[in-house]
Amino acid sequence: MKKLNFLVLFVLTLSLVTFSSCSTSDDGGDGGNAPSGLLVANVSGKSFKSFEQSSTATVSTAGGSKTLIIIATNSDGNAFSMTVFGYEGAGKTYDFTGATLGITNVASYSETKVNLSNPQASTTQLWQAPFDNTKVGSIAISEETDSKVVGTFSFKGKNVGGDGSIKDIEGSFNLKKQTY
Repeated sequence: MKKLNFLVLFVLTLSLVTFSSCSTSDDGGDGGNAPSGLLVANVSGKSFKSFEQSSTATVSTAGGSKTLIIIATNSDGNAFSMTVFGYEGAGKTYDFTGATLGITNVASYSETKVNLSNPQASTTQLWQAPFDNTKVGSIAISEETDSKVVGTFSFKGKNVGGDGSIKDIEGSFNLKKQTY
């Protein structure tokens, strides 16, 4: 199961890193209510709480500009991935929108159903944002230190490869920070 979760996270991260970014506001929000080391969310009425060991905020300076990558998973096989390109730090809000050509911050939520009797028959559903050229949410960074990144997010994610369903998602994070 660890290998399956790692594979799902790797594929999500790799696919998200192929996009670009846009910041829209100088308001980093209130920081939310996530406990230290965790991402918490409401996913269409269901609670999500990440595992501290598998939740991080990574700030990368590869390619000359900063990118923020948030990965958070839980023991149920569910995961969040958010990428902000052109990341400028705390005090900013970044939109999830497909309206700007070549500049797209992305977010996704996935649910993996593990079939214990036949692990190869396990399935993963993915809800992603943006899914068209409209604004479907945002991520606000309220605090960044040498050791953590704190903020809030909300987005509508669409299951574009599955049944087309929409999930309304909102949450907050207080994650350990890595820098590369």
